[in-house]
Amino acid sequence: MRHAKQFFTPEEIRPLAERSDLMGAFLLLHCWGIVFGAMALAVLWPNPLTWLLAIMLIGSRQLGLAILMHDAAHNALFKTRSWNEWAGDWLCGRPILADLAAYRRYHLKHHRHAQTELDPDLPLSKPFPTTRASLIRKLVRDVTGQTGVKQRLQQIALAFELAGEADKGDPRSEQLSQNFNGPNLLKSLLANAALFAVLALAGVWWAYPLFWLLPLLTWYQLVLRVRNIAEHGAVEFSEDPLKNVRTTYADPVTALFLAPYWVNYHLEHHLVMHLPCWRLPEAHRLMLAKGHRPEMTIGRSYWEVLKRASNRPAAA
Repeated sequence: MRHAKQFFTPEEIRPLAERSDLMGAFLLLHCWGIVFGAMALAVLWPNPLTWLLAIMLIGSRQLGLAILMHDAAHNALFKTRSWNEWAGDWLCGRPILADLAAYRRYHLKHHRHAQTELDPDLPLSKPFPTTRASLIRKLVRDVTGQTGVKQRLQQIALAFELAGEADKGDPRSEQLSQNFNGPNLLKSLLANAALFAVLALAGVWWAYPLFWLLPLLTWYQLVLRVRNIAEHGAVEFSEDPLKNVRTTYADPVTALFLAPYWVNYHLEHHLVMHLPCWRLPEAHRLMLAKGHRPEMTIGRSYWEVLKRASNRPAAA
């Protein structure tokens, strides 16, 4: 298995890995600024177009919060450790019903075992390539809220049912109950209650279900699936870090609605996982300058990747 030291020198990695409290704060303000700006647009100029635009923008920023939480899981969002932990959990994870500590445990296992049988994310990537009809069904379930509602119900069930099962000594139940226990769910509900309170004080309480919960159950689910497919779907099933993960090029419009905060540079992230997200384009340029382009798995666009991930012929 090849490692980052084969591609970057310590002198190259050191400046790329430098964290910044200022940049972390800017990214959080940018993300929440788009959320509240999109809500304001839809509230001040209510019509089907602005409502649809708000749902898409906010859903993409909910993915943005997940990406910033992901940076925090690698201690890369802020230079100050306490800021990293608090903001990564309460300002990024909790509003989208996620828990930073549980995610970190899960995600680091993914990095250790990417695209192997021990990878906890393998069920997300192994079914690809699939058929065009199968992919369309999945995307329709996402954008219509079916996936989101099912996952939220499962999360609630785990929070209240597995807490009792863990006492029976089942290791699997113990692990799941730690990740989705009642106190963790309560913290997420408190964060959402605070968001509801802010909107209620502004006189638009109804913006919470329409422009926070609805995007969370629909557009966020869609872009989350597309992100997962682009990163590890229809790639080589091996331990080669240039073949088992994909970087996908994204134009500004795609970045706005589908791939915020440089999430598309996933190959570079797997090479050096503690790089802040805003450093990944520079790492990508360095890899190209070193002549690694022919070895790297790169998608020219998300559309191309989705076509590749759904090119399995339908059964006769």
